[in-house]
Amino acid sequence: MTHEPVTFHELYRRYAEDVYRFAHWLAGNADEARDITSETFVRAWTAAAEPRGGSVKAYLFTIARNLHRRRAQRAARHQELGEETPDPVASPDEAVARWDDVRHALELLRALPELDRTVLLLRAEQGLCYEEIAAITGLTVTTAKVRVFRARARLAALMQSSETNPPL
Repeated sequence: MTHEPVTFHELYRRYAEDVYRFAHWLAGNADEARDITSETFVRAWTAAAEPRGGSVKAYLFTIARNLHRRRAQRAARHQELGEETPDPVASPDEAVARWDDVRHALELLRALPELDRTVLLLRAEQGLCYEEIAAITGLTVTTAKVRVFRARARLAALMQSSETNPPL
């Protein structure tokens, strides 16, 4: 059984939004997410072989995750700017308050180990099944289920802890 080849534009149109959203959740930065998304499709398109595993989407998520991990390793070697660095964009008080809530939620999410954060985002944000999560992360299906469950529990505990002990 032969299948008709897919053009780059079809591949990109079909999966770019999902890959971008996943990359944004991992990176927490729109510019970095765009870079990861672009590089993911270039790597997928120029790969010597067709995607291995269950689905093209899972294959693309695997590439995006690996790119994010490499970038995070490189970024860890650079010094971060401090809080005193001014934000070039001024926004209304209400938007700042909402952004603080979002930032706090993202900080809690980032407090999870990388693998827990990844499986949780793949399940909750991307709606992937456990088989696809297992294929992307290299876990067994059973381990993927356990990791998602434990990641949810850890995040819930962090949220509850931050509500009872808000930062000063």
